Amino acid sequence: MTLPLSPRDKQKALSGVVSRIRECVDIDAIFQTTVQEMRQLLNADRVGIFRLYPDLEWEGEFIYEDVTPQWNPALTIKVHDHCFAGEFAALYEEGRMKVITDIYESGMSNCHVEMLETFQVRANIAAPLIKGKDLWGLLCVHECSGPRQWQTSEIEFVQLVSEHLGVALQQADYLQKVQIQSTELAESKAREKSAKWQRTIARTIEKIRQTLDLKSIFHTSTYEIRQLLNADRVAIYRFNPDWSGEFAFESVGEGWISLVDKQLEKPELLDNVSECTVKDLVVIPSIDTYLRDTEGGRYARGEVYRVCNDIYNANFSECYIQVLQSYQARAYVILAIYHGQKLWGLLAVYQNNDTRNWQDDEVYFLTQISTQLGVGIQQAELLQQTQRQKEELAQTLKELQQTQSQLIQSEKMAGLGQLVAGIAHEINNPITFIYGNVSYVNEHTKDLFKLLNIYQQKYPESIKEIQEIAPELDLDFIIDDLPKIVKSMITGAERISQLVLSLRTFSRLDESGMKSVDIHAGIDSTLLILKHRLQPHANSFNVEVVKEYGDLPLVRCHAAQMNQVFMNIINNAIDSLEESMAKGTITEQPKICIRTEVTAKKKILIRIFDNGSGVPEKLRSRIFEPFFTTKPPGKGTGLGLSISYQIVVEKHGGKIECVSQLGQGCEFLIEIPRNGE
Repeated sequence: MTLPLSPRDKQKALSGVVSRIRECVDIDAIFQTTVQEMRQLLNADRVGIFRLYPDLEWEGEFIYEDVTPQWNPALTIKVHDHCFAGEFAALYEEGRMKVITDIYESGMSNCHVEMLETFQVRANIAAPLIKGKDLWGLLCVHECSGPRQWQTSEIEFVQLVSEHLGVALQQADYLQKVQIQSTELAESKAREKSAKWQRTIARTIEKIRQTLDLKSIFHTSTYEIRQLLNADRVAIYRFNPDWSGEFAFESVGEGWISLVDKQLEKPELLDNVSECTVKDLVVIPSIDTYLRDTEGGRYARGEVYRVCNDIYNANFSECYIQVLQSYQARAYVILAIYHGQKLWGLLAVYQNNDTRNWQDDEVYFLTQISTQLGVGIQQAELLQQTQRQKEELAQTLKELQQTQSQLIQSEKMAGLGQLVAGIAHEINNPITFIYGNVSYVNEHTKDLFKLLNIYQQKYPESIKEIQEIAPELDLDFIIDDLPKIVKSMITGAERISQLVLSLRTFSRLDESGMKSVDIHAGIDSTLLILKHRLQPHANSFNVEVVKEYGDLPLVRCHAAQMNQVFMNIINNAIDSLEESMAKGTITEQPKICIRTEVTAKKKILIRIFDNGSGVPEKLRSRIFEPFFTTKPPGKGTGLGLSISYQIVVEKHGGKIECVSQLGQGCEFLIEIPRNGE
């Protein structure tokens, strides 16, 4: 049986794939390591990368795989699946996956079933690898030993890995193109300029790979482009979902206005913008509505860039030239930045002081930078998505731990409460009988002694048989000791009755929901139950309990649950005192102090202090976590304080705090509303 993919494993595997894409440019290493880790994580029989031949229709072969030894490798088999195009081509080209639990129950054509049988496949997940806009290949997960019901977490994991691998393919392709272009530029006459551009592109790519922080990427890129091209301004314009937008980043030379700051003002020339040729209002997008009204205009329709060498020779209307003059623009190049297939924003380079004849290699260089910025945006968003999923998984794990602890503690306390109530009930019946009759035994004994005394007075001369047996019975001792025995029986019966009452008070199974109760009675019942731990035993010690109760009203709360809190904290205090005495770190009388009061805000405050060794600072922040414990194995589950936190904070809307210094004891402060609100 295959266990579902855990959130922790999914998060770890995704982090590994993302790290390799960011840190490694070797696509072979990325693919080979990914298939190995995926097969082990998913416990599958085979994980492989299937490459479609670019020039042949639906033919290809496995170029990477990791397969268990008992199944044949797929790398040596070339595939021509003539039924593939009709069944799954459109599905994969749209970026969707195909999940098959059993090839014989999937409704596929016989030819496709036969093709999968060639690879000994019985169950399959196939996720498309999209490079840019094209279907490059497939990420395949095979189960060969039999059918398999794929878990939702496994399918989502495969999909996310395929998306990241698609980004790796695109990045590798871009890097390859950059290397080719850099080689061609290096062979040209402008070797020095080409080398500078190559370094700028490399720095941009390196910045994207290292940080994936858009703010850092854009600030670095705009500054380096402006320096390299000796331009007056380089800016990044970002579209909003409604196709409005703003200048988000800018590098501007000294003495020129800032477009980022200027867009916050309303230019007076906008009052006459209707007279302008709006189709040309793209050089300074933030002051017009053309791009918003046309949802990106020519850039959204595929135009990569637009060049203007001189605004005065570009057939612009007079009012539009005035707008450009107000923004100090004389010449410009504007390039589209795409996120995948969608227009994300614009890269704008301005020359303000004079005309500029933009060279083809300069425009080509800028197109490469804009392409890399698009890749960086895509990778940054994928990383943000991964981080969000990581946070969601961490929150899910936390909730699962809390749920698990609640279930364990609820089951434990429910069983304990029933046991305590049952024992209390069973003890109560006989002790009631004993306690109810011991007074009669006491009276009857007095009557018998009275009658015996009369006999002794009336018949001072006893017969021979009485004289012989009287010394054996030690009648004088019986007369003196029997009343003491009866008195001890009465005291013991009263003690048992008090214990039964305390057990009932502690469990409170007969009370559901929130009730107005005496908090002091709950604390006293808890102390009575724990009295055996507070009294000295062989090789043990006596714990002094100091109760400083304030004048508390009845408090509306879940009484049994609050008693659990008192039990957990006092038990921990006794454990701490025992440990301190065993280690010799405490020389004074072991003591537990319990104080109660009503605060100025009309809250109920219970303070429980022990003079043990205290809690180290590095542990105090974790003591309320589920399953966290400082006790050795078998001495505690780590649920007591976690459950106490949930009861006080989540169930009662209160506060619980641990105040401690190492070697100076520990105090827990419990604050709850008086009326349960």
